[in-house]
Amino acid sequence: MTNLNERIAALVSENYVFPDVAEAIVAGLADVDTTAADTDPAETAARLTERLQAVNQDRHLRARYRPSGALSRPDDWEQHYAAEAVRIAGGINRVERLADNTGLLAIAPYTSPVHMAERYVVAAFELLAGVDRLIIDLRAGRGGVPETVALICGYLLGNEPVHLQDLVSRDGTVRQFWTNPAAGRLPLSVPICVLTSANTFSGCEELAYNLQAHGRATVIGERTGGGAHPVDIFELTDTLELTVPIARSVNIVTGTNWEQVGVIPDIECQAETALDHALKTLGTPPIEP
Repeated sequence: MTNLNERIAALVSENYVFPDVAEAIVAGLADVDTTAADTDPAETAARLTERLQAVNQDRHLRARYRPSGALSRPDDWEQHYAAEAVRIAGGINRVERLADNTGLLAIAPYTSPVHMAERYVVAAFELLAGVDRLIIDLRAGRGGVPETVALICGYLLGNEPVHLQDLVSRDGTVRQFWTNPAAGRLPLSVPICVLTSANTFSGCEELAYNLQAHGRATVIGERTGGGAHPVDIFELTDTLELTVPIARSVNIVTGTNWEQVGVIPDIECQAETALDHALKTLGTPPIEP
């Protein structure tokens, strides 16, 4: 093994959520050629990711090429996410009122850390106050963090705190996630449809899964990507990072999660037609072209 292979093997062995699976993953890294990591880091990342995911297709386990430079210090990540939160409004991509007082909330490309996303989430639900029905569009949502998902769910799941999920680490440590019912929450009488695509992933999948599991929303669209494991990120080189799943999600209602299987829609259709199906389900006139 090269030094890079050895470092990746050590990080996977020491951190991957399933230690027994980690052994098989590490065994498959021995003959990966990483000698071009400095001259062709993008290709090296692709080759490593293919091999890392070969054992159990965990799409959160991957090497990533960051042309602007790998982020190695906590302060680097804080600054990165802070700038991103402003650029993407914490993940609140679109807020709109459609016909018949129907609210539309689109979340993309991912939710920011909760302390950076909160002001945008609050603003979104202030604009949605009083809607008679709600559509949450996650078709372009590729991720997020459970704290922000819990914040959003606090506007949707009623007057009492709701236990959403536990994150269970490889050593058995459990971290619970609950809603905190928000002052501007929508009444439980407001029906919700959630739109998904095959590209919906990770934290955005959790939002769809939570609402579906609690019987709060009808999920419409395509089966999602199937990534339920939260990660830590490690610097490999100046431009390469490794993301390693370090825990598993356990939904309180289902006792499991959406890893590999994705969120299965209640109404399955092509992603591009999901909004029309949602409007029909909610009894709202279609949007004029």
